[in-house]
Amino acid sequence: MTCKEEIKVLLIEDDPMVQEVNREFIESIKGFRVVAVASNGEEGIRLLKELSPDLVVLDIYMPKKDGIKTLQEFRKQKLEADVIVVSAAKDSETIKLMLQNGAMDYIIKPFKIQRIQRALEKYRKYRTSLNASEVISQEQLDLLIYSEHSKKITGKNLPKGLNEFTLNEITMYVQNQDGPRSAEEVAGAIGIARVTARRYLDYLEKSGGITLDVQYGGVGRPINRYVSNQQKK
Repeated sequence: MTCKEEIKVLLIEDDPMVQEVNREFIESIKGFRVVAVASNGEEGIRLLKELSPDLVVLDIYMPKKDGIKTLQEFRKQKLEADVIVVSAAKDSETIKLMLQNGAMDYIIKPFKIQRIQRALEKYRKYRTSLNASEVISQEQLDLLIYSEHSKKITGKNLPKGLNEFTLNEITMYVQNQDGPRSAEEVAGAIGIARVTARRYLDYLEKSGGITLDVQYGGVGRPINRYVSNQQKK
């Protein structure tokens, strides 16, 4: 697939009004076309076999066969299509089941167009990256998987030399601690050099993700420790 090639989408949604709204949302994004719409899971399975779309946008609450059983049937029959769930279901068990069965994203209704746009743009990037070469490096894969999260944290692209995956690991580690942590503690937990940890921590501190907490001991230089802004609230 090249960036100019069209991504074919099958929309499985039982509400006629939502069908039209979601179709408009999807087709407003360049490169995506809804090739068919199904009103229930059984019809969706039939159309998936007939049309072989690239992507299925799947609801959960539907007659005849709900979205959970539909996705499970996709996997049972080894039907090759990626799936993004768009549903009002927001209980953790349902979300867990859909993700376990291979849903690439889960969007809770009602949603803003920017949310589905972000999901589709990320999907296009995923397809393009994986189809560009038969072999992909760990670094390329990490960038592909974690770039969305790190950009959400920082709101901008990272400076040269910083990696989205490592940034994500450090951010999650600091957020999960019950108090401030030093660069040395972060480095030991993540498995990187202290000077490397310090670069990431300084970047996160400047971008507003964490706060520097200078602690003074009885003897020697003060120790710079870092704490998540979420913990301070």
